[in-house]
Amino acid sequence: MNDSQIGVLALEDGSVFRGIAFGAKKTVVGEAVFNTSMTGYQEILTDPSYYGQIVTMTAPMIGNYGVNEEDLEAEKPMCSGFVVRELSPISSNWRSTSTLPDYLEKHGIPGLEGIDTRALTKKLREVGAMKCCLSTEDISDEEAVQKAKDWEGIVGADYVKEVTCSAPFVYSPTDLNWPYNPVQSVIRKPARKREIFKIAALDLGAKKSIFRELAFHGFEVHVFPATATAAEIEAINPDGIFLSNGPGDPEPVKYVHETVRALIDKHPIFGICLGHQIITHAIGAKTFKLKFGHRGGNQPVKNLENDFVAITAHNHGFATSAEGLEACGAVITEVNLNDNTISGIRLKDKPVFSVQYHPEAGPGPSDANPNFEKFYQLIAQQKRAAS
Repeated sequence: MNDSQIGVLALEDGSVFRGIAFGAKKTVVGEAVFNTSMTGYQEILTDPSYYGQIVTMTAPMIGNYGVNEEDLEAEKPMCSGFVVRELSPISSNWRSTSTLPDYLEKHGIPGLEGIDTRALTKKLREVGAMKCCLSTEDISDEEAVQKAKDWEGIVGADYVKEVTCSAPFVYSPTDLNWPYNPVQSVIRKPARKREIFKIAALDLGAKKSIFRELAFHGFEVHVFPATATAAEIEAINPDGIFLSNGPGDPEPVKYVHETVRALIDKHPIFGICLGHQIITHAIGAKTFKLKFGHRGGNQPVKNLENDFVAITAHNHGFATSAEGLEACGAVITEVNLNDNTISGIRLKDKPVFSVQYHPEAGPGPSDANPNFEKFYQLIAQQKRAAS
């Protein structure tokens, strides 16, 4: 290994990890986090929820099946940097169109391999998620540590405006290949022919697979930028409102809180991940930053209303606080069994519910997929009651 191949990951506490550079030749800063999924690195890389973060995979080898066009969750990688223990020297899959290093280089994302990811993950679990610098350029350890310390951090930053769509669009089961995913279409048939409900989806940094699932279950999805007003959304006369996942701190995106607050008495609403946290703020409750977050496809969640336990996919660094939640009219419906943090709520007197995890998976298990059908039936029930 020559000097041009050496890269560095430096944490704000002064810890330095040296490894082999791949991907783009670049220096970036972000929040150091880890993901415990065994597969699905491509979906993780392109998940907008990772905007502003440098992701470490705990699985020991990454890149063995390359990159393909079908599994992209966004048009490009959304994380700031990528760290692995070992980068596979080959890519072997019939759908692969690119190697992982070439894909990251094309999109300007630096990567680092060959470091002790177990030690890094243990440090993040013990100390918490930290500001960090990843560089595949020729900078000193001291420079890298200082860049990590100087970064402003994720708390209080509005990252939603960086990843939301620029203009409204429609994702419909009637004019797209339904279901879209060519792998799932082999093993799974579309929902039976049923009434199509029109919903407005606020794009806070949504994954493509979420819109696929909504379409699969019988929704015509009118997607709006996060900055859309309640009046703009009401103009399409939606049957329901969907709030997507997204990156960063839910507290500073007050314009979304206000929009949801204006809609919450008028329509059935379903929120996931950041959308769940937005509902929390819209009703007057609070969120807090987790020590190291939940990121992976193996998080056990218990439904307190039926005692069902599901293994779910998570990607979040903030959580809903139980303090004052009941006074705001909410009921805790689900908890994460690893740390008892809130994983789901519903409102007592309104057709509104939300979950902290990703029911669309992508990657991850499909245990929580019935939440999409729950949303469909909630709207159907409201329409029957109104007729």
